[in-house]
Amino acid sequence: MSGHPMVAHEVRRARAWLSRAVEPGSVAMWRFVEEAGPVAAAAALRAGAAPPAVQALAGARVGEDTSIDDLARAERCGARLVVPEDDEWPVQALHCLTVASAREAPDAAVDRTLSLVPPLALWVRGERPLAEVVDRSVALVGARASTAYGEHVAAELAHGLAERGWTTVSGGAFGIDAAAHRGALAAGAPTVAVLACGVDRAYPASHSALFARLLDDGLLISEWPPGCAPLRHRFLVRNRLIAALTRGTVVVEAAARSGAQATAKRARDLGKQVMAVPGPVTSAMSVGCHQLLRDTERAAVLVTSATDVVAAVGRMGEGLELPAEPPARARDSLSDVARRVLDACPVRAGVPPERLAAVAGCTVVDVLRVLPALELAELVEWTGTGWRVTSTASRA
Repeated sequence: MSGHPMVAHEVRRARAWLSRAVEPGSVAMWRFVEEAGPVAAAAALRAGAAPPAVQALAGARVGEDTSIDDLARAERCGARLVVPEDDEWPVQALHCLTVASAREAPDAAVDRTLSLVPPLALWVRGERPLAEVVDRSVALVGARASTAYGEHVAAELAHGLAERGWTTVSGGAFGIDAAAHRGALAAGAPTVAVLACGVDRAYPASHSALFARLLDDGLLISEWPPGCAPLRHRFLVRNRLIAALTRGTVVVEAAARSGAQATAKRARDLGKQVMAVPGPVTSAMSVGCHQLLRDTERAAVLVTSATDVVAAVGRMGEGLELPAEPPARARDSLSDVARRVLDACPVRAGVPPERLAAVAGCTVVDVLRVLPALELAELVEWTGTGWRVTSTASRA
């Protein structure tokens, strides 16, 4: 699985080399590769002939070339390198990063974890075309130390989105991420995990079975070549991809300072819809969500269901459903007289029709006319000495 055959081998190999030689997130490096082309850019960096500011970004790995080994290692685990020259490159989704990068200063000192810059290439594991899978997608993110409430909501949202034809994208981590992936899988739908390590590594290790299930119909994505370790800063760098690949980001649970909030900030900066699920005011894991909802300038949209999410991110009329109607009750179709007679019926001891007529303010004939219908609807019952409300109706 070496990618689209129309892309020249040297282009794919150059981008494979760049993905290992250069840590992602540099605007200056991305612009250099865009202007020179990947093959010429890689050759210049290897020769030490790139502009000084760009050359300084390459680091010690510039003297190594494991690109052929990386591509072979990817193929062995069923992965491929997807490059901007490929048909399956998500051009539309990542366009927001291209626009954002034009506003960024090409400064080597810029914090890469905060930079909004397109990836040079993406290592993808899974059979489905990348652009197709993320075309209608939503990010569901949240705390690793999640509560049972948060995990339940995340799974329900992912399941509901899957039923409406939407892909769930998350980070494959403990807590909310895992609950979101499992919710989508339970609906038999694709889900995408964007990793901060190589796609051949299960991180956390206990999610190896989850990732194996995910690969049946979904994708694992990373900017880092196979074998790369999940270093701390890489989680922050990859957050922009989760935000960029999707139409919007839902924060299910988040502490006051969290990676989920960082992803929401990236989404907001990219012009994507940010949504948050409210939680108990006593829960530390909902503080971040409430902060997003309370933001007076750019408040997140409050969502409690998949329908809310689709209404916020869907194009006009796309995937929307009519609000769920409350279940019909037998009482709703009763006439005015029947409703008054029902209200007059006691809960415990039965009373005769004459007593019902006196309480309901109608004639005995009216009572005798509506009692059979009330009995058929299982709202009232005959006790042997009089009429009373059924136990089911009294609970309602």
